[in-house]
Amino acid sequence: MLGLPGLRLPPAGFLLLLPFLLLLLLLLPATPAPHRASYKPVIVVHGLFDSSYSFRHLLEYINETHPGTVVTVLDLFDGRESLRPLWEQVQGFREAVAPIMAKAPQGVHLICYSQGGLVCRALLSVMDEHNVDSFISLSSPQMGQYGDTDYLKWLFPTSMRSNLYRICYSPWGQEFSICNYWHDPHHDDLYLNASSFLALINGERDHPNATAWRKNFLRVGRLVLIGGPDDGVITPWQSSFFGFYDANETVLEMEEQLVYLRDSFGLKTLLARGAIVRCPMAGISHTAWHSNRTLYETCIEPWLS
Repeated sequence: MLGLPGLRLPPAGFLLLLPFLLLLLLLLPATPAPHRASYKPVIVVHGLFDSSYSFRHLLEYINETHPGTVVTVLDLFDGRESLRPLWEQVQGFREAVAPIMAKAPQGVHLICYSQGGLVCRALLSVMDEHNVDSFISLSSPQMGQYGDTDYLKWLFPTSMRSNLYRICYSPWGQEFSICNYWHDPHHDDLYLNASSFLALINGERDHPNATAWRKNFLRVGRLVLIGGPDDGVITPWQSSFFGFYDANETVLEMEEQLVYLRDSFGLKTLLARGAIVRCPMAGISHTAWHSNRTLYETCIEPWLS
């Protein structure tokens, strides 16, 4: 039999078995394709004077690192509408997030920026059946605001922080979102009596829903707190981590705050179970938190399961 030099033909027995081997390969089930991880939906809530457009970089980062993630940047109370009373905003955002949560039995993640972090904390308090896995509070004044910023100077041009309480702690002032979390450490009694929002979600003032709200808040899987000393807007910047001024304007950290010591809405319980993550980062201004790639990779991406 003619053959090519150096070429060895398979044994005859193998050639006889070849049709059966091919048939066997056809009958075997195909190897399944590698499974791509299914990520929980992400809901983004903007801050004061913001809109969904501000989060285009964040959306890009999530799509790049977690492809296939369903991300919803809620387009509610944009621009000047973000000055509406916070309870009104909470109701509007609640109606928007409820259907998203209902379609995600595995849970969702919240990324909430600046004033939006307070809106989201209120949502966690009032929603009995929320399924938030990670609540990522991005440079949000969680213990309130006490500082002169460009926003305040535009809204109240004749008032400085030392006398803004006269406006904010009035029924008229509480119609503005900024006043809902204005926290003057020199007029604590006025704050506790007049604050229609922050004092309530902090459990600093008695109300009939306090127990239920605390129970709801503790449904959250993880609380991620992000902020930094170069923010330039949140005052004091430690408010992003539940720190705040005492009457002498000395910053007391979260563990020194009465709301923590009394566990009035669940902070102490969350920390005890290891569910609070603190991620301070220097060198980032207030308007850059949602577009800084290093910040995203360090403080946000690890918690988007």
